[in-house]
Amino acid sequence: MLQLRPNCECCDADLPPDSADARMCSFECTFCADCAIGVLGGRCPNCGGELLVRPRRPAALLGQYPPSTERVIKAGGCPQAA
Repeated sequence: MLQLRPNCECCDADLPPDSADARMCSFECTFCADCAIGVLGGRCPNCGGELLVRPRRPAALLGQYPPSTERVIKAGGCPQAA
């Protein structure tokens, strides 16, 4: 089950579970679209994997399968893509 983390690891922008702006890698590192595309060039700074649109959990299932409340922030921010 995906964690659906609540924020961008780069800029700490809020990313609610129904956000169309959330991007993630296969390890569930989570970023907003602006950081994923503009700053990171579509690559995760943690693993190098591609950042894709995060799936959205149906609202009717959020009570049974709640999103994560743990905020993860990359120390020192995110490096600009090469």
